[in-house]
Amino acid sequence: MNNKKMLGVMVDCSRNAVMNVNTVKKFCDIIAKMGYNTLMLYTEDTYEVDNQPYFGYLRGRYSKEEIKEIDAYCLSKGIELIPCIQTLAHLNCIFKWWDAYEDIRDCDDILLIGEEKTEKLIEDMFATISQCFTSKRIHIGMDEAYRVGLGKYLAKHGYQERFDLINGHLHRVCEVADKYGFKPMIWSDMFCKLALNSEDYYSEGDLDKIREKANLPENIELVYWDYYNKDYDKYIKMFKTNQAFGRRVLFAGGAWTWKGFAPDNKLSIETTIPAVKACKECGVDDILITVWGDDGGECSRFAVLPSLFYAAQLVKGNSDEASIKAKFKELIGMDFDSFILLNKMDSLEGKHKDSPSKYLLYNDVFSGIMDYRLAGNENQYYSDLKQEIDALEVTDEYKDIFAYLSALCDVLSVKSQLGDNTRKAYLSGDKQKLLGIAENEYVVAAEKIKNFHKVYQNWWMSENKPHGFDMQDIRIGGMLQRLESCKERIISYCKGELDSIPELEEKQLEGNTHATWARTVTPNVISHVI
Repeated sequence: MNNKKMLGVMVDCSRNAVMNVNTVKKFCDIIAKMGYNTLMLYTEDTYEVDNQPYFGYLRGRYSKEEIKEIDAYCLSKGIELIPCIQTLAHLNCIFKWWDAYEDIRDCDDILLIGEEKTEKLIEDMFATISQCFTSKRIHIGMDEAYRVGLGKYLAKHGYQERFDLINGHLHRVCEVADKYGFKPMIWSDMFCKLALNSEDYYSEGDLDKIREKANLPENIELVYWDYYNKDYDKYIKMFKTNQAFGRRVLFAGGAWTWKGFAPDNKLSIETTIPAVKACKECGVDDILITVWGDDGGECSRFAVLPSLFYAAQLVKGNSDEASIKAKFKELIGMDFDSFILLNKMDSLEGKHKDSPSKYLLYNDVFSGIMDYRLAGNENQYYSDLKQEIDALEVTDEYKDIFAYLSALCDVLSVKSQLGDNTRKAYLSGDKQKLLGIAENEYVVAAEKIKNFHKVYQNWWMSENKPHGFDMQDIRIGGMLQRLESCKERIISYCKGELDSIPELEEKQLEGNTHATWARTVTPNVISHVI
């Protein structure tokens, strides 16, 4: 298949949600019908590696037998299954096993370059993968190793130019790849940034600086990833930047599943249109659409089927929206716009941005980090949206996705403004009103959250391996306990058993924070591995 133009999908199976084998087959069936010929399962440590028992331990990693089964199935559908791994950074989960891997952690989630044990791990990766995949192409990652060489490496060897350090490591990895007959590709961000001496991957720079450093391995391909730009000219400039290295360039766009529980098909399509046009202009034949799962793999990959179909149609030369929607309905059995409606989960106006359906769920009722974004109509907004979702004609194939988003709307119809209502009642001194909120709204919110958990779990277990749902139990269960704790303190305050609730007296600031769970749920320390 290597002589064919790649039109592929990359599915993140590393952020807790490891797609189960039956779901991979179902996904393969659909993308094959759309016209895709390549599938990558992004696995940081979620695949079995010989001689490395702690690699992917308890993470739902794919066994060698499972990968062989998936590979054979993909081949039967005309899909090339390409391994997609990491050989430098993004390996934070292996460092939970201190005795096994801490000695080869440079810093953060980055392997210690040049160590015999590091190279043994990489050798084991390739040796195992070579037993499981038919394809001889492989994606070896190498992205976002921001502080490479600045941890243990610096202490042991002194400072070295980071481009030279990472390029030397790439040469060694490519030698291993060649030993096992693989032709590797990498994400190009680190090489572009370090060659241009810029922290901004998308910055314009002197291409001669890249040409001076373009001594990358001969057998490497560069993947320029961009999920954000709507500017055609920006894509053209970035392709020229990547092509200055003198190696084959591929493009990776994004079907947005990583904002939270809901997809963003609108943004996915708006960025894909100019990207595909620029690919054609710059002679970039290989296109990959990534489906990431940042911060817990919360969103179904099937929720972005419109984005994947739209991209495939653009590559085929069809940009007529009416035609695309009609073909989508014929293939999927549901209206294109039924999926697009899910964009309303995160389309609140005013100060809202990112993924309000996620941060309004986890926003603490006392600290209220995100309350400054509220306009006062959020409860009603989600109540109305639930009715819209419930009115859709949804096939059995996708009912679990729409069901969990409907259940989330039901939670948010109470939870969105719960903290703000609590604070206002407290500061007004109206204990009767405050007590009513605690004894009614807090109870209703908790019951709706329990229902959401049940419905969401049903979806998760149908699409993914059970590993990783423990984090959802922890997050949702922690929120339930927090509501109970806050409710009890409110009642104690209203009864005169407490003099005050200090958190509700804090002056609220407009916190410029990202809407991840850890940054939304508390301003306090959440311990992490590294």
